[in-house]
Amino acid sequence: MSRMSTFRMLGPSRLLSSAFPAARRAPSLRVPRRPTPNIPRTPRTASSPSPILSRIQVRTFSHTSLLLRKPWPKKDPHEELRNAKPFIEDGSFGRMARSPRTHTIAVLSFAGALAFYFSNIETVPVSGRQRFNCYSQERVEKLTQREAKLVIHNAEQQGGFLSEGDPRTRMVKRVMKRLIPVSGMANAEWEVRVINDDSQVNAFVLPGGKVFVYSGILKVARNEHGLAAVLGHEIAHNLAQHIAERMSGNIGVNILLGSMGIIEMALGGSTFLTQLIGGTVLGLTFSLPMGRKQESEADYIGLMMMAEACYDPEEALHFWERMERLTQQAPPQWMSTHPSNRSRIEDIQRWMSKALDKRQLSDCRGISSFADAFKRAMERGHVMETDSSNW
Repeated sequence: MSRMSTFRMLGPSRLLSSAFPAARRAPSLRVPRRPTPNIPRTPRTASSPSPILSRIQVRTFSHTSLLLRKPWPKKDPHEELRNAKPFIEDGSFGRMARSPRTHTIAVLSFAGALAFYFSNIETVPVSGRQRFNCYSQERVEKLTQREAKLVIHNAEQQGGFLSEGDPRTRMVKRVMKRLIPVSGMANAEWEVRVINDDSQVNAFVLPGGKVFVYSGILKVARNEHGLAAVLGHEIAHNLAQHIAERMSGNIGVNILLGSMGIIEMALGGSTFLTQLIGGTVLGLTFSLPMGRKQESEADYIGLMMMAEACYDPEEALHFWERMERLTQQAPPQWMSTHPSNRSRIEDIQRWMSKALDKRQLSDCRGISSFADAFKRAMERGHVMETDSSNW
């Protein structure tokens, strides 16, 4: 008898019993069936569905498979970690390094990086310093919008801002009103805020004209001439695009540290130690010296701008002398992003005669002759006429 014919002879109870073996163990209550008339049955082909199957819910996954399944063996996670395969097997890194394909990729990548680097080299007009800058000023302004919002949020959570009618706020705005025309950025959307915090001796100007002055620095500046030295310095950072330069430099530093970490990880060394040592060396040899150069350039540009706005440049000397008395515990210059106050005083003394001449020649009408000349020189890659010994 064929398998299909055998299947047709099974009744509903026999069929359910065969599908669920546990049902065979339970006693069944049989109810006598009525005799059915002997009706001739139409023969079915093997492909025709059984009427019994049409009345029974077919389940693709039966419960018996769950009962008969063996429990998943538990493994010790520490054992799995000990038996894990290495990220790079022994000898594979050497084979990969000797591969001609790897050599080709490395040469092409290095050539592309050099082309990208030299195509973004600029000359800082006042110092003649060569620098790498791949960010436009517009791009930097968009990226620093979040920073400005964060500063505003933090200030509002603490002491807040001084009111528009506060005499200190009015003084800051008077100074900015004279500096903006000579800044070369008169078309920027300038916003001036004074943070109510006497403990902070600081001020900064973010790209796009967002000016933040802590009330604590006003006591050190003492007057509008001293405040002009501070704000002229901060505006100069934006004119010279120093923030864009730092962001560009971080790209190269991160790529270099990341490459060192990948190589160290492939060789089985400590990536943390490599990152720590590499970051320290790059900071002492690249980041910190670049920061000190930027500060000196901003001191010079700010001094010329405040003189062109008819402020007394000698007040810049007095301001830094007061700052030196306040910061006796400053770290050594080679460990700082800023020059020492004594170095700044000496530099300003060398530049003073030029600043006094510029103030005397200025008509005090807010013409940005120096800033415009600086921007033209930077676009053409020229160096302005300055005393090169100062740099």
